[in-house]
Amino acid sequence: MVDILTPEQRSVRMGRVRQTGTDIEMRLRRALWAAGLRYRVKAANALPGRPDVVFFKAKVAIFVDGCFWHGCPLHGTRPVSNAIFWAEKIKRNQQRDQQVDAKLSAAGWRVVRLWEHEVKKDLAGCVSRIRIVIQTAER
Repeated sequence: MVDILTPEQRSVRMGRVRQTGTDIEMRLRRALWAAGLRYRVKAANALPGRPDVVFFKAKVAIFVDGCFWHGCPLHGTRPVSNAIFWAEKIKRNQQRDQQVDAKLSAAGWRVVRLWEHEVKKDLAGCVSRIRIVIQTAER
């Protein structure tokens, strides 16, 4: 399928994609709060990769990765127009994710990465998984 937008229109549209406070991130944050898990968001800017949610006491960093932007093997799609650019972009995102995970792990942090589709389909399971990681880290 050919893109119906001009390159300039596509650039403006892609530039408006939110990086923080997305609907899926907010769903997870509300569920964590409702489960009694207290986290930080803005203070996460000091950490590599700027995690979406941080539990400082337990040293747990949570990332919610978008299926498109991070190349989900189940739901990641590849645009037809400008395919080489997007393939390289997603590959760079994946490499950066690995580097961020390594930096955080080296600093003693535990990293939890959730796919956006996991949060959508099994929010309770994601909260449970995070709770387990936090409890393990606090021991």
